Amino acid sequence: MYGVPGQISFRRVVEDDLPLLHGWMKRPHWREWWGDPDEELSYVRDMVEGRDSTEPYFFLLDGVPGGYIQMWRIADARYEPWLTEAPWLTALPDHAIGVDLSIADAADLSLGLGTAVLNRFVADLRARGFDHIIIDPDPANTRAVRAYSKAGFRPVPDLEGRTGDSLIMRHAETIQ
Repeated sequence: MYGVPGQISFRRVVEDDLPLLHGWMKRPHWREWWGDPDEELSYVRDMVEGRDSTEPYFFLLDGVPGGYIQMWRIADARYEPWLTEAPWLTALPDHAIGVDLSIADAADLSLGLGTAVLNRFVADLRARGFDHIIIDPDPANTRAVRAYSKAGFRPVPDLEGRTGDSLIMRHAETIQ
């Protein structure tokens, strides 16, 4: 419904936001790529309460929550069960960060919104000094892979075909 909105901004998710996020997590287009909504929400609660270093954000479209985006540190994800589920984590440098993105409403998919949000978020991350930014969609999620490619992410050649249900893509610094 938004296509490419006029104003994209970000704000940290707080405890009061969890019911809204939980509702989004129950939607079919989220369930297709995320785990159990209650379990996923517990991970975000850990982030909000400081037990996990991942930074959870709502992206705002003209001031209104339009979806969820998070930034996580590769070095902080190198423990079980993540190492068993994603052994490719050991192939990335300690200073690398990962990004995950989900759009709240299915009606806003395939309109350029994910690409626009990622472009803005990556610019903010680069301004904070991060230079090795990855995203790891399921390769079967072709809509996401397309959006991430348009935002300047490219498959990491050394990891292609070795990462199971994740396509590891790195943001190309020259594409913004």
